[in-house]
Amino acid sequence: MPSPGSAQESVSASRRSKITPERAQELYNAVLDLVRESGYDSLTMEGVAARTRCGKSTLYRQWGSKPELVVAALHSTRRTLFSDIDTGSLPGDLHATARVVDAASGQDTALMHALSHAALQNPDLLCAMRSTLITPAIAAIDAMVERAVRRGEIAADNPAADYVAAQVLGIMRARPLLEGRYADDAFLTHFIECAVLPALGLPSPPPAPPGSGT
Repeated sequence: MPSPGSAQESVSASRRSKITPERAQELYNAVLDLVRESGYDSLTMEGVAARTRCGKSTLYRQWGSKPELVVAALHSTRRTLFSDIDTGSLPGDLHATARVVDAASGQDTALMHALSHAALQNPDLLCAMRSTLITPAIAAIDAMVERAVRRGEIAADNPAADYVAAQVLGIMRARPLLEGRYADDAFLTHFIECAVLPALGLPSPPPAPPGSGT
């Protein structure tokens, strides 16, 4: 005869099984879209229910609270934006990174910006944001630097090598705060050429002639 605890777990599992994985992903996508559009503080379970045509009681039964729902939504989509970049040189990899950041600014950059303040108040949310948005990006950029060291492009003991990911990801986060705009391709390219490459001892391209439009 099953114990009361196991019977309760069985009921809970039955309730959770009413939402298919495909439906859950639809809900997660809607949650992240709402966060990008209006910010974490403005997100409500009522708003998610209205956007997804899902009963509010179903959301609470499945996830319990707004933070738990956002954490689950983050874990449903692990970003690996830079993992496929390998141009054969570190400047090429970083320039390709700038183009990817530009293309994804309305998605990942917007999401990171919208969640940053709330994540500092919620350890679970911070952990989820780091594991899905930040850590994969750091790992990919670190891999670019490690390849550059193996190719002999930069010295293994170059102190700036440890801070490339912090520079690139930091400026992505800082520009919206400082200028109210995302770090687009042109801005990041200029930043990489003026701040990142010189610190690594790599040559920057010559400045564009006046009137070139770059």
